[in-house]
Amino acid sequence: MFTGIIEEIGKVAFIKNTGDAYQLSILAKKVVSDIQLGDSIAVNGVCLTAASLSSNGFTADVMPETLKATNMGKLKPGSSVNLERAIAAGGRFGGHFVSGHVDGTGKIIRKQQLGNAVQYEIGTSEEMMEGLIVKGSVAVDGTSLTVFEVSQGSFTLSLIPHTLTGTILGEKECGDPVNIESDMIGKYVGHFIKGMKCSNKTSISEAFLQENGFM
Repeated sequence: MFTGIIEEIGKVAFIKNTGDAYQLSILAKKVVSDIQLGDSIAVNGVCLTAASLSSNGFTADVMPETLKATNMGKLKPGSSVNLERAIAAGGRFGGHFVSGHVDGTGKIIRKQQLGNAVQYEIGTSEEMMEGLIVKGSVAVDGTSLTVFEVSQGSFTLSLIPHTLTGTILGEKECGDPVNIESDMIGKYVGHFIKGMKCSNKTSISEAFLQENGFM
């Protein structure tokens, strides 16, 4: 489990791709300071397992399914990546519940400076849009953010200077792909509501949840 608060920007050292296997070697300092083999690290929001460790980085294997569902296949040596260790019990929880199981990808279609912040509009599929609401949480490349606006086929975020410099999102430009994980709690609630509708149980509805502050 992660929080979406990026701890460090790492660099891809090399990529081993043999067709049957895809392995990333990532240069990092902070996230390898107290982890063990087999621990989880979120790389651009994708939960990966540390397969080997050194004082200046780690390697992780990436499954073919992960390559299809995320932007990991776009990485190359020298690429910057957002890194976060799994949250420790009793640690500060500054973002939101992030599982590291990316739902899909989107593409930056607009980037605009507004005062001290930068607005990003991200286009994505209709299926992905179903999990996004205004003022709801979303993880973009593993970064916990608040949805500022939702429109047909896209959503808007507003990034403060700290997020722009402390994550790779500040380096992103229009056309760049990003990993998206919608709010975990929202997904469970949505799944539960759909199940209630399918079974004709109407005691809990979207209207009921909204009226009582759950949505």
